[in-house]
Amino acid sequence: MIGKILDVGHVRSTVGAVWFYVLSLVLLVGISTTAVHFMGMIGVVEGGGSFFTGSEIHTLIGSLFVLFVSGLILTHRKLTSDIFAVLLVGVGVYLAYTTGVMLGLIPIALLTTLGGKK
Repeated sequence: MIGKILDVGHVRSTVGAVWFYVLSLVLLVGISTTAVHFMGMIGVVEGGGSFFTGSEIHTLIGSLFVLFVSGLILTHRKLTSDIFAVLLVGVGVYLAYTTGVMLGLIPIALLTTLGGKK
């Protein structure tokens, strides 16, 4: 069931997009918190804080996650030539970097409702 929700090639309804958002956010929190913890243990980062406080390293990891997931959606659905889809990705990455990853994932969830080319 989780694999079906995370499938980037599946066109979703609004409810499916909301579940994609929630599951992606939970996955990102786990990945980001674990990565920053291990980087802190080996001395790469100092005082990483928690995911929800919005430290700099969490923002970078979250922005890269948004870029990675949206890139997977664009390439899997062959939407790289669709200007609206590319603008949604740009808005998502911008929001993830400037305001927060929780807001940056919203355009990406909306991107999952667009149909791809065949």
